[in-house]
Amino acid sequence: QVQLVESGGGLVQAGGSLRLSCAASGRTFSSYAMAWFRQAPGKERDLVSWSGLYPVYADSVKGRFTISRDNAKNTVYLQLNSLKPEDTAVYYCAATHIRERPTTRVGEYDYWGQGTQVTVSS
Repeated sequence: QVQLVESGGGLVQAGGSLRLSCAASGRTFSSYAMAWFRQAPGKERDLVSWSGLYPVYADSVKGRFTISRDNAKNTVYLQLNSLKPEDTAVYYCAATHIRERPTTRVGEYDYWGQGTQVTVSS
């Protein structure tokens, strides 16, 4: 069993930055690929970034967001730079046992955090 707790969301002006953190419980954190999703009101939950054997980013965030993880701290991070109003969403971290390929399928993730709100004002 893995529990995920996100933090670091907030309100920021366009062009600003935030750093999201996702702390995981459990001793098997390193055996999971981690990812960040986001969901805006009325929209589907979409993959933002995946960190398995290599990092993967949605086209809309390439060059602006960076995923990283610290297995010693059981934590995965998402650095959000050059934020835009369209980045406004609830951001979720998730863990999947599928490490060899990135997956965008929500159903293939085993554990989810509760989400953290990111709001970017224009």
